[in-house]
Amino acid sequence: MNGRTALKPLTLVIAPDSFKGSLSAADAADAMAAGTRGACLALGLPEARITLCPMADGGEGTLDAIAAVWGVTPRTMLTVDALGRSRRARYATSADGRIGLIEAAESNGLPLVADAVPKPHRADTFGVGLLARELLDQNVAEILVCVGGSASTDGGTGLLAGLGARFLDAAGTPVAPGGAGLARIALIDLSELHPRARTVRWRLAVDVNNPLCGPTGAAAVFGPQKGAQPRDIAELDAGLAHLAAIVLDMTGEDMTDRPGAGAAGGMPATLVPLLRAELVPGSTLVADAVGLPHKMANADLVLTGEGSFDSQSLGGKVAVAVARLAPAGCPVVVIAGRVALSAADTAASGVAAAFSIAGGPATLDDLQQNAAARVRETTAHAVALFLHSR
Repeated sequence: MNGRTALKPLTLVIAPDSFKGSLSAADAADAMAAGTRGACLALGLPEARITLCPMADGGEGTLDAIAAVWGVTPRTMLTVDALGRSRRARYATSADGRIGLIEAAESNGLPLVADAVPKPHRADTFGVGLLARELLDQNVAEILVCVGGSASTDGGTGLLAGLGARFLDAAGTPVAPGGAGLARIALIDLSELHPRARTVRWRLAVDVNNPLCGPTGAAAVFGPQKGAQPRDIAELDAGLAHLAAIVLDMTGEDMTDRPGAGAAGGMPATLVPLLRAELVPGSTLVADAVGLPHKMANADLVLTGEGSFDSQSLGGKVAVAVARLAPAGCPVVVIAGRVALSAADTAASGVAAAFSIAGGPATLDDLQQNAAARVRETTAHAVALFLHSR
């Protein structure tokens, strides 16, 4: 570093996702800020000019991130979880009342059913539909559904049922809820659908690019984390394929291989063709909502992070989205619990470098219990390296 550079404060934007099970996005940002200040102090440099911008990817934390930008407090209402058990869930509306915001995991999130025996065939999105019905009753013009973290594989049928749709078998009898009934659907009856359901704008914030069916589809990739065994996966995948065929006959739109249709147990499979919902990368949507591109415009360095920086990060997760939105010439550095991408893949994603907080052998419990301290120290090392290279 030359003398002139040594006197210039570092302008830094910190925009991490949460570290699942360890740190919220806000806590991760605070730890990175502390590490940055520590590096500047150790090198005798002025304290950095830091802008904190906690992020989310359409899953956990998205409701809080966008509600904070809107300047509103989330409301709560009585709904049900993925197994039909009563619970209270949050939602938000923009200050002008035009946009309704749902974080689907507030009602059908996987952690909410962790206390129960996994029921991958039974779990559904009906509770999300009740939240959407409430927003329609409030006369919003747009509903934004952040779909990540789902415990279900029902192709969005539960959500539509919550809005009044009926899924009937060949005898005209309602099929079982969840993935269990998908293969028996012969008719989707929309005659009792909420009258505003197809007049509002729907946007689905997704955090993956997986198709609906097949070896990289909703059941195969995400079913195991919801308790699905190999036989369950095959049955759920066949059910989703059957649902897609029914929808294709109704609308002419084939959702089977559409990128992103496999998000949240295939929720887009019915909402896109039947409600004209738009698929939006969740991390990009949140970045726009919080004004991240503007905040990064004059940054010397951008720090981001997430629990695991791996192949799924390339499909729309926060770290890569931040890198793609950063101004040309501004390096983006990832701090992660785990780094599973090669240096070549990291560079190809637009990220300058990625650092794991696991500095040596450590158990998952140790990493989670000491995540804030590890993020702080890893950030200090990364920022010091950057400062020495200026």
